[in-house]
Amino acid sequence: MTLYYADKTIVLGVCGSVAAYRACDLASQLTQRNATVITAMTASAQCLVCPASFEAVTGQPVITEMFGPRVVPGIEHIALAQRAALFLIAPATANILAKAAHGIADDWLSTTLLATDAPVLFAPAMNPAMWRHPATQDNVTLLRNRGALFVGPASGTVACGDTGVGRLADRDAILDALAIALHADKDFAGKRVLITSGPNHEPIDPVRFIGNRSSGKMGRALALEALRRGAEVCVVSGPAETTPPAGAEVVAASTAAAMYEAVMARVDKYDIIIAAAAVADFRLEQESGEKIKRGNDAVTMTLTPNPDIIAAAAAKKRPGCKVVGFAAESHEVVNNAAEKLRRKQLDMIVANTIGGENSAIGGDAGEAWILTPNEPAESLGHIDKAALAARIFDRIHKLP
Repeated sequence: MTLYYADKTIVLGVCGSVAAYRACDLASQLTQRNATVITAMTASAQCLVCPASFEAVTGQPVITEMFGPRVVPGIEHIALAQRAALFLIAPATANILAKAAHGIADDWLSTTLLATDAPVLFAPAMNPAMWRHPATQDNVTLLRNRGALFVGPASGTVACGDTGVGRLADRDAILDALAIALHADKDFAGKRVLITSGPNHEPIDPVRFIGNRSSGKMGRALALEALRRGAEVCVVSGPAETTPPAGAEVVAASTAAAMYEAVMARVDKYDIIIAAAAVADFRLEQESGEKIKRGNDAVTMTLTPNPDIIAAAAAKKRPGCKVVGFAAESHEVVNNAAEKLRRKQLDMIVANTIGGENSAIGGDAGEAWILTPNEPAESLGHIDKAALAARIFDRIHKLP
């Protein structure tokens, strides 16, 4: 997912929470995704984690004080405040939230937060009693009203043993929130996007099922791209390997029938419907209520067709709604996709090749084409799914 962070300068503010050690992993992950990460540590944070740890994973000097020898040209508070694409404060303590809310500037980090126009994303981590204290909640409200962004905190057991809301959000949730915050153009703001994702599992007996190799990566990439562009997102997901991004509503639907019911119950409430799930075309005519025992005789199973979710959604869509399908094909890819586009009356279809080493099913990338009713197929070549999701939304934006 380098696409989201590449060539961005991100200031990582690390404060004095026990969760400070987890910021090293965040810094490493962002650096691996080609971001330039400048770490600024409060005095309390330096008591918990050594600045050298951040220098090792980012390759950048760490800012530890306002007027110290470690402040080098280009990272003074005003220069960096103007250059940074985003400030991530992780972990964000009750102290830094109070300073930021009330304009207190008594160290490098709090001073620079006053000087920047870049987005600021807070990832709070503190004792649950501190988080729910009225003073902290008032400060959070003040910051939100000024445009500050928040991810977490999560619920669970914190370092002192207390349980409740106060844990630093998971790394992936923070990275998702960063990706959303870094995308300035919210061209889908006010739009509601419904996405199907992942495989279906059609039960054979209590322990077996018919499934496929879909990982849910395409559905996740689409959901994150929609969130990045300001849309409200609902993901109807089968039992996928990957989880939808933080910020999306998630509806679990293991079987094709359950997915059909979930989509049809929502279809008239959405502006864009994207069917990225690898829906099971067939299910058993009769599921066994007991485990089928091994024997010497062959087992015969009768399959019956599942409902066509995307065709039903296209038929029921409200005026102005755009419906986008996917066609995973092993041969005659473009021709088969064009026929599916016409037959199901879709506004757009994305064709992928399956089979072989470069199969789109289960992979991070694949060969893809975009087709619309009145234009020739656009070949995108071998493309990463995050980049493909961006191209899909670019084309949806241009649909008549």
